[in-house]
Amino acid sequence: LMITYNADGVKMPKIKRKDTTAWIKAVAQTYGKKVGEVGYMFVNDEKILEINNEYLGHDYYTDVITFDYDEDDVVNGDIVSLDTVRTNAELFDKAYEDELYRVIIHGILHLCGLNDKGPGEREIMEKAENKALEMRNGAF
Repeated sequence: LMITYNADGVKMPKIKRKDTTAWIKAVAQTYGKKVGEVGYMFVNDEKILEINNEYLGHDYYTDVITFDYDEDDVVNGDIVSLDTVRTNAELFDKAYEDELYRVIIHGILHLCGLNDKGPGEREIMEKAENKALEMRNGAF
């Protein structure tokens, strides 16, 4: 059981892997989940567009794509995250680091069963993200 962090075509973001992993596990635990194999791949816009096209048939950029391989109460998935984070941070006037951690936890929240496409779901997801970020800032 582990969480891995890799970069392809971009510089690895400065994240404290050990602390981030502990935080992710703590957040998953609040949903009654254990973290299995989760792989983060940080990529550029070109790569995310390619992945979005190939696997989801979507022709647009996004900040995170979650591939869900969950089994029972164990969270597994490959979460592909990217530099749209920087653009969004500027767009929403947020700190880059906050936006990065929001994206990191967003995929985990999907793996914990939260959605953001249906009516009212976006607001629920945002509340969950904010709660998770507060946990991180308070170091759990």
